[in-house]
Amino acid sequence: MKIVTDKTPKVDIHAILIPQEIDGIHHHIHHYPQPRAAVLDALKLVQKRNGWVDDAQVAAIAHMLSMPVADVEGVATFFNRIYRMPVGRHVILICDSIACYLNGYEALADAFKRELGIDYGQTTKDGRFTLLPICCLGNCDKGASVLIDEDTYGPVLPSEVGLLLEQYA
Repeated sequence: MKIVTDKTPKVDIHAILIPQEIDGIHHHIHHYPQPRAAVLDALKLVQKRNGWVDDAQVAAIAHMLSMPVADVEGVATFFNRIYRMPVGRHVILICDSIACYLNGYEALADAFKRELGIDYGQTTKDGRFTLLPICCLGNCDKGASVLIDEDTYGPVLPSEVGLLLEQYA
């Protein structure tokens, strides 16, 4: 029987992370009483480079914060804006909360899928867009709402989808 432990692996962080990421993580660590409290900041910082966080980067963050890889993975998979697989240059999040649902979510989602030629969880062939649902954008008074990268739009009508996507050419 093999015993599996959840120890932080020995990793060469300099082979995985760039100097700016290492410095940034050290900077965040000093803002908290416990290094592990900087885990979300570290994940967001590392994600900025490629748009997602791979397994080696998770292990490097775990090593830097002296915490188990499973704990970093738990944070990374809990937050829906940390991506653990490659995504397009622009991530489109369509709110499917009850407020947006009642204000045309289904028609809006169908319009995005039709315009992009993809379904939820997919990326366009040119790598430009990834389409994902999100449970709430906090923009309930302007539903149906969409978040593209860091830009919130709402209310968005299905007829406006093409023009909206042109802004991200």
